Amino acid sequence: MTVSSDIPEAESWFHRNQQRIAPWLFLAPGILFFAVYVIAPVFQSFNLSLYEWDGLGEKTYVGMRNYEDLYWEYVDRDAFFTSLKNNVMWLFLYLLAIPAGLFIALFLNQTVRGIRLYKSLFFFPFVISQVVVGLVFTWFYDPSFGLLNTMLGWVGMGPINVLGNEHLVTYGIVAAGLWPQTAYCMILYLTGLNAVDPEQIEAGRLDGAKGWSMLWNIILPQLRPATFIAFVVTIIGALRSFDLISIMTQGGPFGSSRVLAYYMFEVALSEYGFRMGYGAAIAVVLFLIMLCFIAYFLWSMYREEKGH
Repeated sequence: MTVSSDIPEAESWFHRNQQRIAPWLFLAPGILFFAVYVIAPVFQSFNLSLYEWDGLGEKTYVGMRNYEDLYWEYVDRDAFFTSLKNNVMWLFLYLLAIPAGLFIALFLNQTVRGIRLYKSLFFFPFVISQVVVGLVFTWFYDPSFGLLNTMLGWVGMGPINVLGNEHLVTYGIVAAGLWPQTAYCMILYLTGLNAVDPEQIEAGRLDGAKGWSMLWNIILPQLRPATFIAFVVTIIGALRSFDLISIMTQGGPFGSSRVLAYYMFEVALSEYGFRMGYGAAIAVVLFLIMLCFIAYFLWSMYREEKGH
């Protein structure tokens, strides 16, 4: 009798809490994978940055020495300073993808003839590999047969070796990265524009809002979620930039196009040293920079939502 009375009680508890339990059951696999493949490696990187290790032999605990080496490299304006400076340039220039993606999305949201063709052309950069993007722009910048210098020749200007000039190379690589990133932001804003309330648009028109006034006061406030995602994704993309640099310049010329992610690869996994602990320290610095920016945007969005 005791067993039979317990079964209905257990079943009734499950049915009472089914709506609360079901979302966690669906989320459990994703949370597990995120914990194993993202959270755990972050803590492992923190731990590894406190050691000196070549990846094969015994680890030697050195405390904060790897971070001290990074600091003195920064003071001496060596490779770490160059990488950090380039990452800051990447960060601010990469943010141009957000307004560019917004205005392209506003254009593609119109009902004009041939809009499907335009959408396909603007969507194309998003679906191709970063390796392909790097190769295409490497050919585009080539000083002997590249399209850029061919067009400059039409107006009487001499050839420019963008990827061979230490003052221009970072701008050239960022321009290559902006091509697919703008397409990604465009897709986010197109999705957001589909959710814009037409009643608010109509009310704004009745109040005389149009053009910039309509965009700033009615459309953009409704695109806040899309803007937040675009900012976060763009910041992460700028700070973890690696593949374009590896394909287009391999950090050259003279290390002038290095960023933190590529410098981490050089010191930890290439023939330059196999300094795993030092590379992990670079990864921690990169993670903290990324965390600060994302936390700032999360806090800003939270304050705006709380204000409303």
